[in-house]
Amino acid sequence: MSQGNSNSEKISVVVLTKNNSSTIEDTLISVYDWVDEIIVLDSGSTDDTLNIAKKFNCNIHHKDFTGFGEQKKYGVSLAKNDWILILDSDEVITNELKNEIILNIPNPDIQGYLLPITLVFLEKKMNHGRENKFPHLRLFNRKFGNFNNSNVHENIDLKGNTLKLKNEILHYSYKNLNDYFKKFNFYTELASIDLFNKGRKVNSFEIILRFPLQFIQTYFIHRNFLNGFNGFIWSLCSSLYPVIKLTKLKQLNGNKS
Repeated sequence: MSQGNSNSEKISVVVLTKNNSSTIEDTLISVYDWVDEIIVLDSGSTDDTLNIAKKFNCNIHHKDFTGFGEQKKYGVSLAKNDWILILDSDEVITNELKNEIILNIPNPDIQGYLLPITLVFLEKKMNHGRENKFPHLRLFNRKFGNFNNSNVHENIDLKGNTLKLKNEILHYSYKNLNDYFKKFNFYTELASIDLFNKGRKVNSFEIILRFPLQFIQTYFIHRNFLNGFNGFIWSLCSSLYPVIKLTKLKQLNGNKS
């Protein structure tokens, strides 16, 4: 591994893994030749994930999964550099974004970079709407912040200035609907537990209303109708997500109201 620009800050990449052998290689290829180190924090892979990581000289560590926030925070603590690039094991840095990062990261006035992420859903790139180049804080200086402890939908609490870059990460998240609903069940479970721990209450009327309102927002307001049939399926699935999450929360609360 090497740094693509000798004047750039050295970057540590942190990737969480568990049975990601079908996607992890492309993720590692996209960063291997220009970052200083790659940390793989695994939570119990039984497939070929770790063998693939070893080919790229990754620093491999194990931690039982305790929520995405805690996992990522621990991964950040393992890095030898202060600049951290967080990637999911199904995300790929484009060459254009790589070059943009190398050019921008010496900026002393910026402590974090918002990287646009484009979803590739059912093997089709989403070219319109919120799923196209939606910015996420993924590259940051850990001296100025770190992840919160949320089980899912975790965020970086950063005290400093951010800059949005133009080029994208490609997120190859769901190759088919079986893959989608496996993750769907896992994420809704974590999200409902998060809400339960915060004392959130929900009633049946709110759950019933959530689906049509969410679909209108995702399909029409977020313009997923421009993404064709895949945009419709994505909107349908995305609208079901809060319904199932809140229903699981209702069950945790004892099915009251």
